[in-house]
Amino acid sequence: MNSSSTNGDAGLPPRKVHLAEQPVAVVREHVRMDALPDFFGRAFGSVMAAAQRQGATPAGPPFARYHGMPGETVDVEAGFPITGTFTTADGVQAGTLPEADALEAIHTGPYDTLQQTYGAIQQQMRADGLTPADSMWEYYLSNPEKEPDPATWQTRVIWPVAARTG
Repeated sequence: MNSSSTNGDAGLPPRKVHLAEQPVAVVREHVRMDALPDFFGRAFGSVMAAAQRQGATPAGPPFARYHGMPGETVDVEAGFPITGTFTTADGVQAGTLPEADALEAIHTGPYDTLQQTYGAIQQQMRADGLTPADSMWEYYLSNPEKEPDPATWQTRVIWPVAARTG
């Protein structure tokens, strides 16, 4: 047992990062919040199969990007960052995660406590006088099939800062 905190978000505060544009392959749908786990399983499988058919390979962990604030449903895309050439096919879209200034935080714990990490990021943005962009994404650093204890799951949460106007 190490001495680091195991109670989720008592770890490092959100930090500012600059992200380079990243090519991705995704499935994008409007999904009911309670149907997200099924959507993720289907989307990640579809993206992997389509990428393999085209000779592209994952360049990082699976992710989900949320467009707008979730309600009963959410506009979400799920897939992988990729290397190699990928073109839209078989219901899987080629796209990019944008170059952005953002705040990021590592969430440790079950997915249903992610709102705590989002709250910490929003609090940090307010403290820094920043405005959150209307989309954010999560990289799933843990594989629940290999790590069955949700208390150990790690999710990298990225919330870009809205571009300043004027």
